[in-house]
Amino acid sequence: MTIDKAVLSFAGVMVLVSVVLTLLFSQWWLILTALVGLNLLQTGFTGFCPAAMLLKKLGVKPGVAFE
Repeated sequence: MTIDKAVLSFAGVMVLVSVVLTLLFSQWWLILTALVGLNLLQTGFTGFCPAAMLLKKLGVKPGVAFE
């Protein structure tokens, strides 16, 4: 798995988890969904992604988007 796929997969899992938590507990969990979306938007504009930096340090092979 490349860094690109791992970052996007992690973001998708976080959105799904926040939706489930919203349905089970409280609408406040939608804040997590908003934060994930804002992080993806910020990464698209700046190219800075903390998760990609961490995965790179852990030795995950780079993909095209986060070189």
